[in-house]
Amino acid sequence: VQLVESGGGLVQAGGSLRLSCAVSGSSANINAMGWYRQAPGKQRELVAGITSNGRITNYADSVKGRFTISKDNAENTMYLQMNSLKPEDTAVYYCIALGESGNYWGQGTQVTVSS
Repeated sequence: VQLVESGGGLVQAGGSLRLSCAVSGSSANINAMGWYRQAPGKQRELVAGITSNGRITNYADSVKGRFTISKDNAENTMYLQMNSLKPEDTAVYYCIALGESGNYWGQGTQVTVSS
């Protein structure tokens, strides 16, 4: 399984970005996917998760009401719509796939929110 993130960039506070995570390879045994982020000097933290069928989602308290996770199974792509961005959302964002034979990570995409 290979994961490739895209959509990061520089945005002003209050702005929006949409991250994408394209999945390729043997994706049939993926049980759930999610987004993590890691800011400089901080531990990697879970931002949002979604089940393989897209019916169940969960969010970190810090992003509830601002971020939306979704999946397009036909396109093998997961998304993270980020609205009302804050400077504290600045981090490298990683997608993760939880599979029956292991977990898979993307290479990360930088999101920078200026004040």
